[in-house]
Amino acid sequence: MIKFVASLAFVAALMSGASAEPFRLIVTDLEPPLVPNSVMDLAVNLGYFERENVDVELVRVQQTPLAVTALRAGEGEMANIGIDSLLQLVASEQMELKAVTSPSKSLSFMIVARDDIADVADLAGHSFGIGRVGSVDQGLSRQVLAGLDVDFESLEQVALGQPSARAQALAADQIDATTMSLGTWTTLPDKTGMHVLVDQNEYFAAAPVVSKVNVVTPEVLEARRPEVVAVVTALTKLARDIADDPRIWVDAMTEARPDLARADLESLAEAYGQSWSVNGGLSAKDLAFTAEWNFEGPDFADLEPVALDRWIDFSVTDEMLEAIGTEPGMDPADR
Repeated sequence: MIKFVASLAFVAALMSGASAEPFRLIVTDLEPPLVPNSVMDLAVNLGYFERENVDVELVRVQQTPLAVTALRAGEGEMANIGIDSLLQLVASEQMELKAVTSPSKSLSFMIVARDDIADVADLAGHSFGIGRVGSVDQGLSRQVLAGLDVDFESLEQVALGQPSARAQALAADQIDATTMSLGTWTTLPDKTGMHVLVDQNEYFAAAPVVSKVNVVTPEVLEARRPEVVAVVTALTKLARDIADDPRIWVDAMTEARPDLARADLESLAEAYGQSWSVNGGLSAKDLAFTAEWNFEGPDFADLEPVALDRWIDFSVTDEMLEAIGTEPGMDPADR
């Protein structure tokens, strides 16, 4: 009788698409980040994964290389990684991976300058802080400013490292302008003498480079596809709910990040109004631009470009959208 009951439970689990093992999602933040990527943390805290009948366990590592290492070692089924690393892995045939969603497409970069630089045209002849030569922020800012008729090479480029260090240098009048994330800008304790020169929406429109995606191996996609679809569905439903009512994000982040002022979170929520991946975050147009932009960089000098279908599987988001519909107005689901 015991064996018969166990068999019934096993059959029920198979019919529901459930797995006895948790679905491990590797994230590259040690705490919920101040970007739309935070939906991966909040979907656990707010029960969105549970409502999609998928048992998600977050595996926390620092930065993409460790996420890839964890994925290789079988320590997770899905990982949120940088597209540059994904393209290098696939183009060099080191690893076969497929992007299935992007909870946070943009780095939410903006250009901040001293108050005496009133317009981008005033940047000529001034200093501009970058992370390092060849860094993502340098490449993206070059793209953005070129579109605004500013010769980036005419600026004095000062390598200063992380956005927080660049923000400090700007506050101390050691540089005239720099790129930083919206989160860094919002949480600066003192913005005296500084202002936003190019906001995050204008920045992304000029350089629509998708930063990070959630990837799975073909083996996971085949063996645990219902759970992959469920994870993408949960993240998308939460993104839609936050887009409709930003207080959901503010309330959840206030609890998850008590170190932050609620007013700062409210400011961020307002700024992220058009940034939520309400359709899965996989615009073929933006992803094609992203790949082209990356392959033109020095880190890809010895690699041949790869077609979109080599590193993206649109079928997961398409299956999800067929079930819950497409939201108009933001996050294009073009194919």
